[in-house]
Amino acid sequence: MAIKTRITEMFGVETPIVMGGMTGVGYGELVAAVANAGALGFITAHMFESGQALFDEIEKTRKLTDKPFGVNLTLLPSINPIPYDDYREAIIASGLKIVETAGRAPTDHLPRFKENGVKVIHKCTSVRHSVSAVKKGVDVISIDGFECAGHPGEDDVGLVVLLPATVDALPDTPIIASGGMADGRSLVAALALGADGVNMGTRFCATVEAKIHENVKQKIVENTELDTVLVGRSLRNTARVARNAISEQVAEIQKDPTKTFADVKELMAGVRGRENVLAAGDTDGGIWTSGQSQALIHDIPTCADLVKNIMAQAEAVRKKVAA
Repeated sequence: MAIKTRITEMFGVETPIVMGGMTGVGYGELVAAVANAGALGFITAHMFESGQALFDEIEKTRKLTDKPFGVNLTLLPSINPIPYDDYREAIIASGLKIVETAGRAPTDHLPRFKENGVKVIHKCTSVRHSVSAVKKGVDVISIDGFECAGHPGEDDVGLVVLLPATVDALPDTPIIASGGMADGRSLVAALALGADGVNMGTRFCATVEAKIHENVKQKIVENTELDTVLVGRSLRNTARVARNAISEQVAEIQKDPTKTFADVKELMAGVRGRENVLAAGDTDGGIWTSGQSQALIHDIPTCADLVKNIMAQAEAVRKKVAA
């Protein structure tokens, strides 16, 4: 089954399925497997200590696939400086033509990207931020509904409303639907609401090629739509993470409006989640990101089988609707 959209045409991919950047997950092996399956995957830049290390990961990925893939730049404040300029130049030097940005608008990076023919997908959580990003020059919007893993923003708008509202506001811009997307039904629903593609993060974590502990993958399969927790609400930096002993402890502490980030910093440390959970497999060992879409995830396939099954289900759903 072939579904052609502005996303498949713009990026030369076989399916309108995207695996956006994910901290601790978006390494070259998984990205290459996603690409070989006919979808679009992104290496997560800030997992690498330097521009050169990112360049090396891009080259390693190129040896594993001849299909399109990109790099994610998540632009956020950091205690320790992140070499964003070096990442940007490494991407340009590599010849890659697709970048996904998140966090603040990539205003300072857009001129260099545009000079070198790089298309920029920007992740947003609201219509107003999407409109602003397009005015600044991004090429595609990936709109995150409240269901999404990671940072859903502070407006609490579900994708079934947020997606068509964004499409209405930006009819000339390709839109990727993100948050709650996990199967062929999701894809058809998103296309019906005006999207040009779907972004799946949690779904690609539960694949054979994802370099995270099997315990985490099994936990995603076991979890339901109720097994996520919102943390950081009191700090206006909301994140949706998997429900476990640590996230419930953080949420309880943050019920007290006098508490600051210092009161949960140790519990929420990203390195703790990556080392204890993603690497060692202790699913109560730290904060780890997962979306409500885990309720729709029932297996741990290869990326090739996952994409094939999504597209087959999408075709079946389209026929059912047409009937």
